[in-house]
Amino acid sequence: MPSRTTLSLPDDVRKSLQMLEEDEFSDEDHVKEKLKLVQDFLHIDAQDQLTNLEEKMKSSEISMEVYISKVKALLGKELHLENGSHVDGVEQNGKTNGFTNGSHKDEDDEAVTLGVQEEEEAVKSPSGPKGKGGRKSKTNSDTKKSPPSTRVTRNSGKQPTILSMFSKVQKRKSEDLNGEAVNGQNELKKEDDTEESREEKRLKVESDESAAPEEVKSEITKPVSAAKVMNYLDEPEMLTDERLSLFDSNEDGFESYEDLPQHKITNFSVYDKRGHLCPFDSGLIEKNVELYFSCVVKPIYDDNPCLDGGVPAKKLGPINAWWITGFDGGEKALIGFTTAFADYILMHPSEEYGPIFALMQEKIYMSKIVVEFLQKNPDATYEDLLNKIETTVPPAGLNFNCFTEDTLLRHAQFVVEQVESYDEAGDSDEQPIIVTPCMRDLIKLAGVTLGKRRAARRQAIRHPTKIEKDSKGPTKATTTKLVYQIFDTFFSDQIEQNDKEGGVKRQRCGVCEVCQSPDCGKCTACKDMIKFGGSGKSKQACKQRRCPNLAVKEAEDDENIEEEDVPVEKTKKVSHAKRKKQTQCKLAWIGEPVQTEGKKQYYKKVSVNDEVLEVGDCVSVSSEDPSIPLYLARITSLWEDVGGKMFHAHWFLRGIHTVLGESSDPLELVIVDECEDMLLNYVQGKVNVMYKAPSNNWFMEGGIDVDIKVIEDDGKSFFYQFWYDTEFARFETPPKTSPSEQCEFKFCGSCTRTKKREEQEIPCAFEPLANEDNDSKALYALACFKGVQFKVGDSVYLPPEAFNFSVKPASPVKRSHRKDDVDEDLYPEYYRKSSDYIKGSNLDAPEPFRVGRIKEIFCHRRSNGKPDVSEVKLRLYKFYRPENTHKGVKASYHTDINQLYWSDEEVTVSMTEVLGHCQVEYAEDLIESVQDYSSGGPDRFYFLEAYNAKSKSFEDPPNHARSAVHKGKGKGKGKGKGKGKVPAAQELQDTPLEPQTPNVSKYRTLDVFSGCGGLSEGFHQAGISETLWAIEMWEPAAQAFRLNNPGTTVFTEDCNVLLKLVMSGEKTNSLGQKLPQKGDVEMLCGGPPCQGFSGMNRFNSRTYSKFKNSLVVSYLSYCDYYRPKFFLLENVRNFVSFKSSMVLKLTLRCLVRMGYQCTFGVLQAGQYGVAQTRRRAIILAAAPGEKLPRYPEPLHVFAPRACSLSVVVDEKKYVSNVTRGNGGIYRTITVRDTMSDLPEIRNGAAALEISYNGEPQSWFQRQIRGTQYQPILRDHICKDMSALVEGRMRHIPLAPGSDWRDLPNIEVRLKDGTMTKKLRYTHPDKKNGRSSTGALRGVCTCAGGKPCDPADRQFNTLIPWCLPHTGNRHNHWAGLYGRLEWDGFFSTTVTNPEPMGKQGRVLHAEQHRVVSVRECARSQGFPDTYRFFGNILDKHRQVGNAVPPPLSRAIGLEIKKCVMERMKEEQASENIKQEKMEVSD
Repeated sequence: MPSRTTLSLPDDVRKSLQMLEEDEFSDEDHVKEKLKLVQDFLHIDAQDQLTNLEEKMKSSEISMEVYISKVKALLGKELHLENGSHVDGVEQNGKTNGFTNGSHKDEDDEAVTLGVQEEEEAVKSPSGPKGKGGRKSKTNSDTKKSPPSTRVTRNSGKQPTILSMFSKVQKRKSEDLNGEAVNGQNELKKEDDTEESREEKRLKVESDESAAPEEVKSEITKPVSAAKVMNYLDEPEMLTDERLSLFDSNEDGFESYEDLPQHKITNFSVYDKRGHLCPFDSGLIEKNVELYFSCVVKPIYDDNPCLDGGVPAKKLGPINAWWITGFDGGEKALIGFTTAFADYILMHPSEEYGPIFALMQEKIYMSKIVVEFLQKNPDATYEDLLNKIETTVPPAGLNFNCFTEDTLLRHAQFVVEQVESYDEAGDSDEQPIIVTPCMRDLIKLAGVTLGKRRAARRQAIRHPTKIEKDSKGPTKATTTKLVYQIFDTFFSDQIEQNDKEGGVKRQRCGVCEVCQSPDCGKCTACKDMIKFGGSGKSKQACKQRRCPNLAVKEAEDDENIEEEDVPVEKTKKVSHAKRKKQTQCKLAWIGEPVQTEGKKQYYKKVSVNDEVLEVGDCVSVSSEDPSIPLYLARITSLWEDVGGKMFHAHWFLRGIHTVLGESSDPLELVIVDECEDMLLNYVQGKVNVMYKAPSNNWFMEGGIDVDIKVIEDDGKSFFYQFWYDTEFARFETPPKTSPSEQCEFKFCGSCTRTKKREEQEIPCAFEPLANEDNDSKALYALACFKGVQFKVGDSVYLPPEAFNFSVKPASPVKRSHRKDDVDEDLYPEYYRKSSDYIKGSNLDAPEPFRVGRIKEIFCHRRSNGKPDVSEVKLRLYKFYRPENTHKGVKASYHTDINQLYWSDEEVTVSMTEVLGHCQVEYAEDLIESVQDYSSGGPDRFYFLEAYNAKSKSFEDPPNHARSAVHKGKGKGKGKGKGKGKVPAAQELQDTPLEPQTPNVSKYRTLDVFSGCGGLSEGFHQAGISETLWAIEMWEPAAQAFRLNNPGTTVFTEDCNVLLKLVMSGEKTNSLGQKLPQKGDVEMLCGGPPCQGFSGMNRFNSRTYSKFKNSLVVSYLSYCDYYRPKFFLLENVRNFVSFKSSMVLKLTLRCLVRMGYQCTFGVLQAGQYGVAQTRRRAIILAAAPGEKLPRYPEPLHVFAPRACSLSVVVDEKKYVSNVTRGNGGIYRTITVRDTMSDLPEIRNGAAALEISYNGEPQSWFQRQIRGTQYQPILRDHICKDMSALVEGRMRHIPLAPGSDWRDLPNIEVRLKDGTMTKKLRYTHPDKKNGRSSTGALRGVCTCAGGKPCDPADRQFNTLIPWCLPHTGNRHNHWAGLYGRLEWDGFFSTTVTNPEPMGKQGRVLHAEQHRVVSVRECARSQGFPDTYRFFGNILDKHRQVGNAVPPPLSRAIGLEIKKCVMERMKEEQASENIKQEKMEVSD
């Protein structure tokens, strides 16, 4: 060996080497570190030897271990030589490991497209996980997802490459190691790869053990492409610098000509030709401005941003594109440049460039948070996103310490563009993130322009190949056969039909740049177009031209299905009379008449066209309109009179004419109460209609009923299961109305029931009283109306207009809250408050019902002395409510809601005005406490004093008021003249439910999607159920449920998994919790979340599959399997409108097919005792043998605007069965009632337990606090808002209706010491003109109708810039930063109170903060003792997602009524049986 000069090493390198010797590293790491330090200083022959060894190891001639030991020996030998000349890196230029410049394919603006063949070869290589999701083309050419990482070289053998050893990149989970083929890659490679992966795993473990923990953290996300060989000074030379080499070559020359080499750069600055520093994200690159950068270039595996070991380089570029990668949940988003020669990943900027770069990093990191959050939570709301942003701690090294909503709005345009870019890179079948509810809200609020840069962009997001979805997302729906078949048969028909019609043609907005660009000709959609030589089948628009405005608009429309006022259709009596067709036919009676009445002769049988028909047979009648299917009816009597040969038709309704519409079984009919007399020559022919009764073993047949067909279709056979109420859409067990023997040939159930209903509508008086001293009126002891009996001394409800009080109420004058003399320069947005309507105001709320006590029941006598019984009158004593006295509304605030005052004022009303029965007692006469009496049910009032309106004083009630309890009993019995007997129709209910009500045992209940337990809580309060099992996937809510229901088994897992277990016969789940079995569950309640398919119009294949796998379908399968006695499905109001009500129809269709009686309705929670508007769709079902509950009548009056509760399905309007409309028996509950007693707290208050500091002040507060022994107030905590938001809240006035439009335009010092800026109005506003002082009103060029200019944005202003920016398009953003009003109510309680959220009225009425968790819980009606779990945002979410317990309590009481009625009926029939048996004895 020739004599060699020794290595000359700089001091710092020697020092590092010494430290290395002392550190305890594994052999491998040791060698690796050493090589890093000295490789630039090795002799040429040593470098040759290294290259040689490397190649041998690659071709498997030597093993990894041998390789390591040889490198170790070589380094040892080299380092033992001392002093000598140092070999300059420049001399190495020739040695590029077979890498010549020519092998870089020069990349023009348009050149780099990702060849399809390359995609097919690509295999997930574990050797260099590149930015989760490799290359994305930089031009508009092809937006397919690129291969997940670089390809494995062809002869990679079974050994890992050096890169896999040295790259400090932590591997992603198994998905990277299983070498799964991507996009149909060739299988051969796949085997190779798995081998390599195994080796890789081992290596990884070894190197990880030695890595220091904090190091590992920064490793987690360097998803960098396996770089190719590089070196630099000027760009091409520098790419060949040995220090950057990765030895990644092989005999075949370069495989990877498509993929540019990748490096990291540190200490960089970006500048234009003239040397000015510039940001690279402001669109300059896209405008073809040439930007260059200087930096120190480092090898791809080097994570250390210091300058050591790097190659200094100047004026690299120009930059062709810049990109972001790393949307994989790692800590940082990586930013990169692409030049003609290479890709560079940015590390640290130079000192001068730092401030410019920091701002870019902020918005880039922001888009990373948004994209990752929405990948995992596509159904999140804007408030959820804010919560995420505000709780994310920025990664170390960024020079800001927290994100706020301001950060998000400031960068909204950029973030949205990143999202668009990310969506483009996605697969065509992925739901784009841009249409998620959250992005739509952001786009509206921030006034973002969509599609703005798509046409020009050369900046891209690298799309992650795999997003780790939350492992807890819903799985495929587990369904029973029956449910599956209903959905499947229905949808396969529907979708086929849609395909035939070619689906709905997607329109374009036509104005955005995207719509105006040409078809690209390269995406899958274009390749299928005939003009590009495809088949033309898919009819998809070019992917580059998917109109963003449209997608967002469509998604928007989906959400806002509001009830248009459809003219109320009176339910038409099926008077087919006009529309039927007579047929020529032979008619002949068979047999003698069985009965004759006047001129009518009744027969039993008739022959029509030689077909024998008898009473009870069913026939078809054809319509004049050939498109209408045959009418079907049952013959209930046959007769002949002067009109000819007649029959009485009791009509059936086809399923298709019920609310089920086209989803119904084509052979299913329902009975309706509609009938008419007809000529026999209308009859077309005989049909068979069978009654399908539930089987005896119905409860145990769940989940096994496979055949969806009930009967074969022979064209003449039909079946029915239910009687149907056309007005309320109620399917009920057919009523048992049996004929008496003498009239079986002319008995019609429909006539009987209709007649009975009509009779009940007419009041009748009974039991006349002796009344000598009055000639003008006849007095009675009793009257009946609507099936209810009223006695003298009973109390009744009347509408508010039935009578007035002598005290004129100090009614709140409807004063306009608008001030006229506002200083417009100080309050420049005040002009937007043009409407007098205040959201959440009770000014329009009606008064509750009047209450009176019957003094006498009478009829006027006619001139002949006979009483005119057609008009029954009542003489009443008026009761005052506290607010009707001179004290006014303030009096009602402290008194009980059911407290009245007696008065001796009298009034006469017509009996027809009576709305119902109630009980009013003198409190001193009660045998129980007032509390116990009142809690015995609604309709119970009491009084302690009488009110004298003349003297405006309260006094003891007179004697005749007190003894009411004993009055009106047994008077005038037996003295009846003539009409002593109450007709059957009127005997329905006795007066108030006396204590002898049967005891209802609690139903064993399963609550699915239980949340923290609002639905169950209300049912428990009603005493109808005992929740033994609950299912809730979200851990914090499940914990909250456990805290409040310690006896319940709470399953924290997917409901689909549980159902699968039960259906396969398992008794316990994996945690050993006992699963409810068939027959165990008597009541099923729950509110399945249904985002994803909620939306307008029809299903398409994607939303259909979402729906088919949705939780609604799983929930219906629970019902089918367990067959509970009662079933309740709760959902948002629009559940009944989703997809043209198809979701509703299919839900009811499933229940009907299972044999359930069912109905639907929309209820307003505010009418059941909470100070909040919350409309909810409720579907109720009852098993055969039970009674189907009605919807509860409203208890409290509520703002009429919030009470439009009708539902239009197929152009027909349905209402729930509520008879008393908007009226209520109690006054409305206000914000003051709800929370005026809670102690004052500040923004960000976090003390979980504090004391109340005072007594409850209102009835509601007394109820909600309950009777805890030592009262502690829990969860009166509120979100800590940023200094800027806090400053804004402080400046919102306390007047009702105040919101952001009342903010002054001033500079203020914030809590954090910074100053806000004034908002500058710089543009004319086309719509709003100028202010009274002549000032401009626009804050952006768009106010004048031109496109937005990003330079117009302003930040850190008291009036948020984005609100005037987009206010004209969005109702002036009324309500954002809005205060609650003491006398008003909450808007729907949201899962995260945000002043700029969808529901921005979340500021306390007089404190400068958002509402607390406890205040929200009270607005939902949760008792103060109710516990929530988790951090403050978890708690807000639990409260916001819950069903208000007062609402579910009211429904529970209705269910209880049904159970009691059924028990009474069973008892009665039992008694009759007994009597019969006794008689027969």
